[in-house]
Amino acid sequence: MNCDETRREAVRRFEQVFGRAPSATAYAPGRVEVIGNHTDYNEGYVLSAAIDMGTFFLAARRDDGACRLTAGDLMRTVEFPVADPRPDKAAPWANYVKGIVHGLTRGRGARRGFDALFLGNLPLGAGLSSSAALEMSAGLALGALFEVRLDRLAMARLGQAAEHEFAGVKCGLLDQITSLFARAGSLVMTDFRALTTEDVPLGGDAVFLMCNTAVKHALVDGEYNRRRRSCEKAAACFASVLDHPVKALRDVAWHEWERHAPAMEPVAARRAAHVIGENTRVLRGRELLAGGRLEEFGRLMFASHESSRVNFENSCPELDFLVKTAGAVPGVLGARLSGGGFGGSAVVLIHPRDAEVAGHALTAAYAKEFGHPCDVRAVTPSEGARLMEG
Repeated sequence: MNCDETRREAVRRFEQVFGRAPSATAYAPGRVEVIGNHTDYNEGYVLSAAIDMGTFFLAARRDDGACRLTAGDLMRTVEFPVADPRPDKAAPWANYVKGIVHGLTRGRGARRGFDALFLGNLPLGAGLSSSAALEMSAGLALGALFEVRLDRLAMARLGQAAEHEFAGVKCGLLDQITSLFARAGSLVMTDFRALTTEDVPLGGDAVFLMCNTAVKHALVDGEYNRRRRSCEKAAACFASVLDHPVKALRDVAWHEWERHAPAMEPVAARRAAHVIGENTRVLRGRELLAGGRLEEFGRLMFASHESSRVNFENSCPELDFLVKTAGAVPGVLGARLSGGGFGGSAVVLIHPRDAEVAGHALTAAYAKEFGHPCDVRAVTPSEGARLMEG
């Protein structure tokens, strides 16, 4: 379903479940990470974009303190008190919303709950940040319902806190910031130390293909958190040997890595190599896009994936196959994994005129190699999260 169809279906299901119309509706898009893999929590740089797929969150206030939340795809409902939302392993999808409720109502003495339903057209586990889309759409809709006004950065932090405290993922702010700050036709360039963003136009001669491997990545299984700890370990090591302050890997230059990496624990050294290299690629990528040099930008994407594969070890055979295959498809400018890794989607940069033929070629090659098709669809940089009228 496209977004208009998804919204209509969400309203229909809300009325079916709760017997009334919603009074607040919000939409938040998924995101594609273009370059800047695992740099956000290392206080570095990322180029990302919202895409034209996302999640709708519909809500209506109740007169009592109960919160009834329905996952519109599963048509499963959980109930919890507005005054005491707690994470529950039996319904992990609800924990993201519970974390948002906790953040919005903390210290405000909320007594009235809500009925809510969410529905999206983002494939789950595809590396397109369906969790942040849920958090940000819930935050906007429930913020309107509770009459809590937060600026976009505060809302992004609320989503991050929900991930940390209720879902158990020590994520950075990339997904939430992209979902909230994105503009149509542009990438979001984020400095995760200053927490500032700028629009970087992609140009009309490029789109992305999202290639969903159907390999489900579950970041809560610990791989994400282990990578983060390795980065922190590497930063601490550099802080002990360099003659300038090192708060995070952003503060380490490549020549400093080359000098000191041989004395470091090998895994931590490789993780650091990835992050330091990614920061360099993001800054260079911004310059290339400003000059309209898409082919050179695409080569940075291939280099980014190779670093993910070798140094950060967060790829998988399916993603590696797609990126390698894409490199031989006419019209493809660049390709890499998108998001946390360990599964999910590859993102391919391509001229619009070549997108359809390339999509068919990638789908056919993937099916031949793995015995089942790869979902390939064209996506464009789109507007960020917003409350909906009507």
